[in-house]
Amino acid sequence: MASGYEILGMHRNVQHRVDFMDWAPGARYCSLVGDFNGWSPTENCAREGHFGHDDYGYWFIVLEDKLKEGEKPDELYFQQYNYVDDYDKGDSGVTIEEIIKRMEDEYWEPGEDRFINSRYEKAAKLYEQIFGPNGPQTEDELEELADAETRYKAWKEQHKDDPPSNLPPFDVIDNGKEYDIFNIVDDPVWREKIRAKKPPLAYWLETRKGRKAWLKKYFPGIPHGSKYRVYFNTPGGPLERVPAWATYVIPDAEGMQAFAIHWEPPPDSMYKWKNIPPKVPKSLRIYECHIGICGSEPKISSFNEFIAKVLPHVKESGYNAIQLFGVIEHKDYFTAGYRATNLYATSSRYGTPDDFKRVVDEAHGLGLLVLLDIVHSYAAADEMVGLSLFDGSNDCYFHTGKRGHHKYWGTRMFKYGDVDVLHYLLSNLNWWVEEYQIDGFQFHSLSSMMYTHNGFATFTGDMEEYCNQYVDKDALMYLILANEILHVLHPNIITIAEDSTVYPGLCEPTSQGGLGFDYYVNLSASEMWLNFIENVPDDKWNMTKIVSTLIGHRTNADKMLLYAENHNQSISGGQSFAEILFGEINQSSDSMDSFYRGLSILKIIKLITFTIGAPAYLNFMGNEFGHPKRIEFPTPSNNFSFLLANRCWDLLENEVHCNLLSFDKEMMKLDENESVLSRGLPNIHHVNNATLVISYIRGPLLFIFNFHPTNSYERYSVGVDEAGEYKVVLNTDEVKFSGQGLIKNNQYLQRTISKRVDSFRNCLEVPLPSRSAQVYKLIRILRI
Repeated sequence: MASGYEILGMHRNVQHRVDFMDWAPGARYCSLVGDFNGWSPTENCAREGHFGHDDYGYWFIVLEDKLKEGEKPDELYFQQYNYVDDYDKGDSGVTIEEIIKRMEDEYWEPGEDRFINSRYEKAAKLYEQIFGPNGPQTEDELEELADAETRYKAWKEQHKDDPPSNLPPFDVIDNGKEYDIFNIVDDPVWREKIRAKKPPLAYWLETRKGRKAWLKKYFPGIPHGSKYRVYFNTPGGPLERVPAWATYVIPDAEGMQAFAIHWEPPPDSMYKWKNIPPKVPKSLRIYECHIGICGSEPKISSFNEFIAKVLPHVKESGYNAIQLFGVIEHKDYFTAGYRATNLYATSSRYGTPDDFKRVVDEAHGLGLLVLLDIVHSYAAADEMVGLSLFDGSNDCYFHTGKRGHHKYWGTRMFKYGDVDVLHYLLSNLNWWVEEYQIDGFQFHSLSSMMYTHNGFATFTGDMEEYCNQYVDKDALMYLILANEILHVLHPNIITIAEDSTVYPGLCEPTSQGGLGFDYYVNLSASEMWLNFIENVPDDKWNMTKIVSTLIGHRTNADKMLLYAENHNQSISGGQSFAEILFGEINQSSDSMDSFYRGLSILKIIKLITFTIGAPAYLNFMGNEFGHPKRIEFPTPSNNFSFLLANRCWDLLENEVHCNLLSFDKEMMKLDENESVLSRGLPNIHHVNNATLVISYIRGPLLFIFNFHPTNSYERYSVGVDEAGEYKVVLNTDEVKFSGQGLIKNNQYLQRTISKRVDSFRNCLEVPLPSRSAQVYKLIRILRI
């Protein structure tokens, strides 16, 4: 169910040929067309009958390698070639007769090959006994054959004086029970000897010839780099499509029809893995990336540029995982990869499949996990390159009618109840892990697939809303299967659910009726922060709402992934928080108050989101240093401009952006040194809507946030559960973080006093500047 990629698509067969297989139940004829056969729809077609087309809609095409001029065909019809391992090996010159003779001499023990050499001996004797000249001449003379037990006893009596032989010592024991009449026992020593004996496959493998011998004798049936498509004859007429299982696709070749590329590089140029995946950490610090916009220049960046520029930056910044979106092939670049057309192909805009393997390998070498944003909730509606109307029918991979189309996005909705669609999607997940060593997936927009209304409905939290007629039970079953299969085949895999409805049981084990995800995304946090920044005055921010939104459902808070902003805030006409709060930095302007306001708010938003409770945190590329520009992919509305489809890394030469990056590094270092994210849920003991102060304890760390725009406090009382000395380990108002430095060095060490505050017997009286946050660490416990 999850390994269809091993037989479907294009694969080199050991018997000097290439096999192609695809699923198109609505087609009546299937062939491959490409530059290797002059785009002929008749030269390489599926054979008639079950050798080319089965009853379930699968088509099978064989592309035979072409014999070179002057070369003779192989003597063996099933001659095999080893194309990869020992690929420089030629023809050994040993004939099949010599190998078989050596096998008979070395493998068989005396007497074991008796029935192989004379396999018709018993049959010939029986034939002669019945039909020979001394046998019965009429049917009446034919004696009635005794039953098996009688014949066995007679044979045993006849051969009781025979000398021991090397034949298997069997015996039949009759215990007088009808169901036990054929209880056969054998010699334990002989049984173990037979079980330990391996089949003579090694002799057969010696008949394989190497790649040199293959290249000397044959031209490839479809050379590496060939362009091809699959041709169907359907009730609606002929169609040419990009194969559904193609692994390298050019979706829009200068306005011409899309085509697939046969990717079969020679073994000496194939990518060879150098690093092993790192161990899964207890907490995830995820850096979200898009390959195409990772460069500074206004163009589509490549995999190699990403390796050179972004990966070292991610490692240096303290993150332990990257999450890539837009990697899976998609025709329209402006969709950021969320309208995927070819689920088994990496986007050719960025490079070759081997280039992407290098991205994953280099990331692993730096100790970074690689997560992939996977879109199985819908697919592009494009018919020429995608799966829509793939075989001419409207119900091949997708639902028919209104249910087959997304309510607002115009995309196609998969038919999860079809076993062949399940086969395609589940195999796709396993393909990315096996072929590219991906460490996990974020399942995009689950609400689009789990409900027939695509999640565009009002949810009040009533359990009935998750169990009514609008729930797609087939989609839920697919998600259960996906998680179960992934975690069984790859125990260290990470699965993240992006669901705006927070379906009950999203992260519960499948054995307990849940969907089996490891994490779920809290989508409400970024929406809350955006609303506060744009619409709510600074002195009206609600501390209770901030805490309740960031904690989410407390029963599942230990499975939550939080972010202040991801790529959604920067694309589709949106703005990043940095752009809203302070825009492009111009320190010569008169509005320095507004500038410091934006910096202060951005830092405390990031710090509280990072530390308040979730075991996983995500940051979008560039936001760690306050990237002040939004993202605009090239579209007709901007004359296909790439001006904003990049990241301005040169901003790090600016002191303020460099300081913001330093603050982000300190946050990552705080988790690395103190295991903040993996410490369990915090004790949130101080939430004051009047003073706009929030405080909570997580392990030995005390976090204090003052959101008030004007009020600073010289001695603000906050309760603590341990009496002792506390020292500031992180302060958002430090000068090195572009703060004002209102807390002096001699105020960094604070000692508790015996005073009941926040239901604790002890408290700290700390300086608390406006729009700032401090992290105190208990460094010495005082016993009273």
